[in-house]
Amino acid sequence: MSSKRKDSRVREVEGSDKARGTRVLPLPFLSITLGASGKQAPCNSGGKGVMRSETERTNILNVSREQLGAWLAERGIAAYRAGQLLKWIFRRQQDRFADMSDISKDLRSLLSQHFRIPRLEVRANQTAADGTRKYLFALEDGESIESVLIPERDHFTLCVSIQVGCAQNCRFCLTAKSGLRRNLTRAEILAQIRDIRHELPESEPLSNLVFMGMGEPLANLENLLGALEVITDSDIGLGFAAKRVTVSTAGLVPQMLEFGRRSRASLAVSLNATDNATRSRLMPINARYPLEVLQEACRTYPLPPGRRITFEYILIKGVNDTPEDARRLARLLHPIRCKVNLIPFNPHEGSEFERPPEETILSFQDILLRKHFTVIIRQSKGQDISAACGQLRARSLAEAS
Repeated sequence: MSSKRKDSRVREVEGSDKARGTRVLPLPFLSITLGASGKQAPCNSGGKGVMRSETERTNILNVSREQLGAWLAERGIAAYRAGQLLKWIFRRQQDRFADMSDISKDLRSLLSQHFRIPRLEVRANQTAADGTRKYLFALEDGESIESVLIPERDHFTLCVSIQVGCAQNCRFCLTAKSGLRRNLTRAEILAQIRDIRHELPESEPLSNLVFMGMGEPLANLENLLGALEVITDSDIGLGFAAKRVTVSTAGLVPQMLEFGRRSRASLAVSLNATDNATRSRLMPINARYPLEVLQEACRTYPLPPGRRITFEYILIKGVNDTPEDARRLARLLHPIRCKVNLIPFNPHEGSEFERPPEETILSFQDILLRKHFTVIIRQSKGQDISAACGQLRARSLAEAS
């Protein structure tokens, strides 16, 4: 067969190494285009046998197993090949179709014409004295996001971003000051995890994920859920246990309940106050979903057996750190299967808030412990670098302006 003819056809060999049957099929070309929201839409394109430019080829991390299987099936190629391909990308960290040794050369060539397997560009990174590593990733449209790798006793936890900026406008959050630029695509979510795991040696396992970086995860729900399917897939995906993946929300109640119905990942709720006036001052979302509504949603949330909701409570000096705040918090959370993470405020430049004294933090924890809650004080790590969420990106933007 001539090379010209090979460009317009693919040979798919079914069965074992010795072909039981060979089918040569014409190739109607189909690409998958992605908008800023990350939603996929099919579109026809011409140019048979022509290698597409980097921007024309689809980022394969944006394509689900089902979509890829359908794309292959339309070309007469067995849909199970989709699982093989994705296993190479996520389990084996392969970046080149040409090196996928158990896939035919013709299929590898076809995939290279239509898809790419990019890595994120590291615009900046910092490592703190405690081992915390912060990454500033450049995106293809010139935007940037942050991810933070946090060392634990015997593993690493990665804090993942879900949006460029954030629309929730929480007053204590630096990311909120830049507003919302856009949602991340499924590929941009997955790439943070895939790329950072790739650089870690086997002796430094990445086993926990927290979606507590830039953005409100549940405001980008469909791309989040699509990414979580890959993240928790132990066959062809990244293989994280669902209970070791935690998604944090400011309290988008309808999306929270939808998330609970469609995912087994853990839920964390950013609470930060025990009365509506204070919470509305800190978190404007409270005007839409006040504490009474949020409490009822948490009480009826479809928790998997043996699991609890995590409530995050940022302690801010003179705002929400009194003994009465602690007692109100205990009353508010009493009907809910939960645990509490107390997070002393991490000051950043331009912030109006301060961290409470250590004795205030310990007293707040003690009140909750005596009410029989599981309470952990989460100390900020990486304080000798740009550790607060959004700091590294803000500094980079300021330097560029």
